[in-house]
Amino acid sequence: MGTRRARNLRPIGLSLALVVTFVVLLTLGTQRPDQQEPAAAAGASGPTADTAAHPPDWMRRLNPGEKPPQFVLFSFDGAGSHEHWQKMLRISHDIGGARFSAFLSGIYLLTDDQKSQYIGPGHPAGKASISFGGSAEEVKTRIDDLNTAKDRGIEIGTHYNGHFCAGAEPSVGHWNAQQWRLELDQFVKFMAQAPGLKVDPASVKGGRTPCLEGQFNALFDALTSRNMTYDSSKVADGVAWPTKDNGIWEFWMPQVRVPAVGNKKVVMMDYNLWYAFNRVKDDKSRRDEFARNTLDVYRAAYNAAFQGNRAPLVIANHFNDWAGGGFTDATEAYFAEVCTKPQTVCATYTEVIQWMDLQTPATLEALRKLPNAQT
Repeated sequence: MGTRRARNLRPIGLSLALVVTFVVLLTLGTQRPDQQEPAAAAGASGPTADTAAHPPDWMRRLNPGEKPPQFVLFSFDGAGSHEHWQKMLRISHDIGGARFSAFLSGIYLLTDDQKSQYIGPGHPAGKASISFGGSAEEVKTRIDDLNTAKDRGIEIGTHYNGHFCAGAEPSVGHWNAQQWRLELDQFVKFMAQAPGLKVDPASVKGGRTPCLEGQFNALFDALTSRNMTYDSSKVADGVAWPTKDNGIWEFWMPQVRVPAVGNKKVVMMDYNLWYAFNRVKDDKSRRDEFARNTLDVYRAAYNAAFQGNRAPLVIANHFNDWAGGGFTDATEAYFAEVCTKPQTVCATYTEVIQWMDLQTPATLEALRKLPNAQT
């Protein structure tokens, strides 16, 4: 899966794990959006519909010696499935407005009849490694979901468009800054022309690359040219504080120990865990087992961060029904569980950036110097 490591970190087995999980994402390319990859904690006030106008209690500068909240960043790549949107929005509402982020694949806003509008860098018109948006009715439903999410403070980011991973050349891992800008220009165009979409393209401030691949200097040049502020595609050994590179905040994907596979380290994302568990065999009989194993991983990572460096915990997923829905079961259950814990805030990426902007440089530097939290 071609990722980058955190500085000075050389996690054991990372390269092999990311290469083999690339196979999973090739499988994703055949799926439709509805099959796809697709509140503050108790004791604190949760995010409101307008954080800027009505900041929650935790949106402030830390006092000397005070620990930061334990931020948890749930995110979903692709974000096209109506069924999964409805479940996550319902759970968020039921637990008091806890927030998450959704990284939209832009071509999910194009009907299948409109696919020729997309020209991936170096590819012919109408070609992509994932499906387009389906019928006009399906696209309208998706737009309605995105509008509801926007109204509830859910952050919409980008998963770009064509999902060209290694093997679908020229893949995103070889794109230069001009090609990334072309991809972003088209993403913005598809949002701007989507009938009835209330999400302002200018509100999209970051995202995650397909397959976690990319020449990140080139990508970050493209992001800064559009006044974007963050990425969440690189991998760190353990749970790490965000770092800033070329004006872009990097929210690191944690690589953690997984007891179910002999404590091997795995990137904490649903399809990476799926590969580690059974090499992505869609064995529905193991749904409950995979859900339990995934919950164990999430809980251990949270405990390590909460008791350690308090770095924002990135929990990256897709809207999916792999292995009978075991990973979705785990994510939904943990979202409801962790977002109600004391001193814990399920937030969006932009909210965490706003919080970091309120801190002194010395405070942020001290937090970044803490050892990465390890499971």
